[in-house]
Amino acid sequence: MNTSTETPESKFGHIRSFVHRRSHITPGQKTALDRLMPQWAIPYRPAVLDLDKAFGRNAPTILEIGFGMGETTQKIAEARPDDNFLGVEVFNAGVGALLKRIDESGVRNIRIIQHDAVEVARDMIAPDTLAGVHIYFPDPWPKKRHHKRRLIQPPFIALLASRIRPGGYIHCATDWENYAEQMLAVLGGEPLLENTCDGYAPRPDFRPQTKFETRGLRLGHGVWDLIFKRK
Repeated sequence: MNTSTETPESKFGHIRSFVHRRSHITPGQKTALDRLMPQWAIPYRPAVLDLDKAFGRNAPTILEIGFGMGETTQKIAEARPDDNFLGVEVFNAGVGALLKRIDESGVRNIRIIQHDAVEVARDMIAPDTLAGVHIYFPDPWPKKRHHKRRLIQPPFIALLASRIRPGGYIHCATDWENYAEQMLAVLGGEPLLENTCDGYAPRPDFRPQTKFETRGLRLGHGVWDLIFKRK
């Protein structure tokens, strides 16, 4: 048990789990960024976000960290229209891709913050407010010397747990067994959380199986889901 007097908010100084690389962005993604950011994106500010105002309604809010190209985010938001989805991603291509999906699908319960997720959770999310957190297939940083860059670390999980309301959940998924083991240990070691399963969880119906995941399963790769609830 952590006996430090530090709060989750005071521990960052954090190691960023992402590296800015020069990535290809399509003309469609660039157009979506230029045209749709003002409509669907929220600028990062070191101040608590009014979620009701951001979404134009009062509804349970799910924070999705690192949504990639946004395919899963869009599908879950469409399947759960009574929930709000706040997606956080740093890369232009992914943000542009999700903006394009929002525009083409007509889904209206997604907002985007293009910023470091640790700082968003620390500075913009009030304690005890989120209905859930989704972290799907974060960068596994497979080399042992890079494990310190992994997103799922005790201080960050303590921070997220403090932002989830009692009864809310955190759902992680990875296709790296070593990272799954670390996730299980870190989530299981957080005093505010309890596992909803004995070990790993079956993939819930609301998390669609991605093309990448389907291909991996066909090749015999494993996928591990973990679902913990706030006590």
